[in-house]
Amino acid sequence: MRVLSLGLLLLLGLTANAQLTKPGDFLPHQLGENFTPHHLLVDYYELIAEQSSRVQLETYGRTNEGRPLLLATVSTPENLARLEAIRENNLKNAGLLPGAPDPALNDIAIVWLSFSVHGNEAAGSEASMGVLYDLANPADSRSTAWLKNTVVLLDPSLNPDGYNRYTNWYRQNATLALDPYPGAREHNEPWPGGRVNHYLFDLNRDWAWQTQVESRQRMVKYKQWMPQIHADLHEQGYTSPYYFAPAAAPYHEYITDWQSDFQVEIGKNHAGYFDRAGWLYFTRERFDLLYPSYGDTWPTFNGAIGMTYEQGGHSRAGRAIDLPNGDTLTLYDRVAHHRTTALSTVEIASRESGRLTQNFRDYFKKATSAPQGEYLTYVIKGSTPRGKMRNLITLLDRNGISYSRAAGSYTGKLYDYQRAADDSKGSVEAGDLLISAFQPRSVLAQVLFDPNVYVEDSVTYDITGWSIPLAYGLDAYASKEKLSVKTEAFALPTYVDPLAGKDLANAYAYVVRWTDLSSARFLAALVAAGVNARTATTDFTFGKQSFAAGTIVITRADNRKKEDFTNVIRRLTQEHEVDLSILETGFSTTGGDLGSSNYQLVGKPKVAILGGERVSPNEFGQVWYYFEQDLQYPVSIFYPDDLGAVAAGDYDILVLPEGRYSLKGSEEVLSNWLRAGGTLIAIGDANASLSSLAGFSLKTKEQEEGKDAKKEDAEDERLLPYGGSERRFIAGFNPGAVVAVEMDTSYPLCFGLGEQYFSLKTGSDAYDYLEDGVNAGRIRKDPFISGFVGTKAKAALEETLVFGVEPIGRGQVIYLIDNPLYRGFWEEGKLLFANALFQVR
Repeated sequence: MRVLSLGLLLLLGLTANAQLTKPGDFLPHQLGENFTPHHLLVDYYELIAEQSSRVQLETYGRTNEGRPLLLATVSTPENLARLEAIRENNLKNAGLLPGAPDPALNDIAIVWLSFSVHGNEAAGSEASMGVLYDLANPADSRSTAWLKNTVVLLDPSLNPDGYNRYTNWYRQNATLALDPYPGAREHNEPWPGGRVNHYLFDLNRDWAWQTQVESRQRMVKYKQWMPQIHADLHEQGYTSPYYFAPAAAPYHEYITDWQSDFQVEIGKNHAGYFDRAGWLYFTRERFDLLYPSYGDTWPTFNGAIGMTYEQGGHSRAGRAIDLPNGDTLTLYDRVAHHRTTALSTVEIASRESGRLTQNFRDYFKKATSAPQGEYLTYVIKGSTPRGKMRNLITLLDRNGISYSRAAGSYTGKLYDYQRAADDSKGSVEAGDLLISAFQPRSVLAQVLFDPNVYVEDSVTYDITGWSIPLAYGLDAYASKEKLSVKTEAFALPTYVDPLAGKDLANAYAYVVRWTDLSSARFLAALVAAGVNARTATTDFTFGKQSFAAGTIVITRADNRKKEDFTNVIRRLTQEHEVDLSILETGFSTTGGDLGSSNYQLVGKPKVAILGGERVSPNEFGQVWYYFEQDLQYPVSIFYPDDLGAVAAGDYDILVLPEGRYSLKGSEEVLSNWLRAGGTLIAIGDANASLSSLAGFSLKTKEQEEGKDAKKEDAEDERLLPYGGSERRFIAGFNPGAVVAVEMDTSYPLCFGLGEQYFSLKTGSDAYDYLEDGVNAGRIRKDPFISGFVGTKAKAALEETLVFGVEPIGRGQVIYLIDNPLYRGFWEEGKLLFANALFQVR
């Protein structure tokens, strides 16, 4: 098909100003009549780029499944001829490139339109072809005028793998005639759905964290352009009218008045078109601007007018679906609505280009001279383990946040993230990493690094806590002053291979400290290579060298039958850049000799994951991604109904991702497997499945407190006036906040994490302490909280279990009440999960 399509491009290729091919004249259907396969979407964009002197097309990356990520740049031929100068001038205005801006280019606005980041919200990608045609069409007098002072960037499919999954399924399962009945098969997409990418991540929550390949490649292009307006075109439930800006409360407090006010102007422009057409719409509800990793907020924190547009439809709508008011919503309708708001966005950008670009310049001038936030300098100690520092620098670079290395010192009052203590006496030393708020991306840096975020007392759409020092487990501080410390460019010190040039004939053992994910990845690589490794169950010393519990110990004695043992150690040490020490004796100073029971063999765990219907696609994807990409360790995936196959397959570890599946009927198989020595790791609300089964001691606080008291409370609630219902809901609400967890550092599940772990708690489920087991991580009285948690929800979390282990026969269940792999960005949680895999035995 690809060869035929390219041949068709050559046949249809016309001169630059000739008649353009309409989408319906190229596709096997009219736009809105059916869903377009992704390869034809790509072909249409390539065709228009061939035909039009207004369009330049590039492939800026590839997905996990090899599909192209496209970006079309649309403007007048004159602007395209000086496109690089326009782009660079815009970056100069933002202070992101040196040199003086060219005043002649200052009023050219840049608009970025993103379509269908959720693949099964496919009307966006369908509409993008019409938008491209309208903008490129020389016979369209409106777009011809707009493009004189506007550059438009179109990404037709932010999630090609998800879009392809949905559109292929729909075309294979829909009936020939339209079937608008909501209960029909074509309106009920199967697991995992096209919303998510290959690894089942929600790419709309990944803008700041950039865990996924699509996000990483897109952000490179975004940072090269830095548009003044970014519109993210989505779909919502099919019964909802169209939503566009202005956004709902809460707004993050660093969003400027200009940004919020101009959203109103854009919304009014859209409303004019919808009013004339008689289309329903709503604004200022549901979709807020707080969480920084959305397609509206991340651009907003980069100086743009960032907005979400939501068309009713989603995967349920298909080509046509019946509405409660007796009308029928069609794909034609959905495409028309998105096409209208996209073009309206370009229109107002052109009309107000002078104001847009001037306020854009002012935004970045203020960022570098008068940052908004309370904290003006963030300090990461230079003693941070190499793996953690490397991950932090990678995140900063991906977000374009500047940083430097302290070349001098400072002593004064600083906020201590680990102690959650303001005005503590702290110090900056040479070698520390400094992030100053006096930089172009000041707002983004402050949003990501502030220890807390102000959330007005209202229901928000997403989590309210995400501070990077807490998520990454960093020894970090923040200053309310602009520290006058001499600085220099920061670079991760060149790794010095501890084995280079050394004669290892007398090496008795190799020791690697357990500090972060790089330690776990090294251990995973060791066992995958057939190397026998042990982990220390207690602190120990050899001479003057001290090692903490969890340290990896690789002895020559355990590997005497492995002929290439030394070469494997050399290779893996270099690949993973770990902190490795050589021991020439097994006789310790403290903590036990290397032959003692204090050092337990890791083995080579064989891991299974449950995935399929009723398992949460996002949360399953987080586990899948962790093993294949973060840890680079092999796993097998089974349907929830196939626990018998797991037991028959001699698996050592079974991971239960979050979901609403039931394990009833599988109790005997699961119990027998556990008693024979299996390890079960339950994450998040998967624990609810276990708490309802006999033989597991995990119980919610409500179960333990008794049903009578619960019933009495429920009766009282029923008698309360309706008028205060929203306030009562907020009191018991936890949209997602960071909560301090007390850790038992003597237990393997806590190794490498310290006495306090900051957990991202995304719900109000509360479990009582285990009667028979280890309560390794627990929330105590009046815990530190970053983000919003309602008063009742906070009280319910006190004295509850977060991480625990229950022995069952020769096996064990590891209860991870909070998901340590949430969205793939909670770096400290990745080490905790590695403890569950390799340390707890």
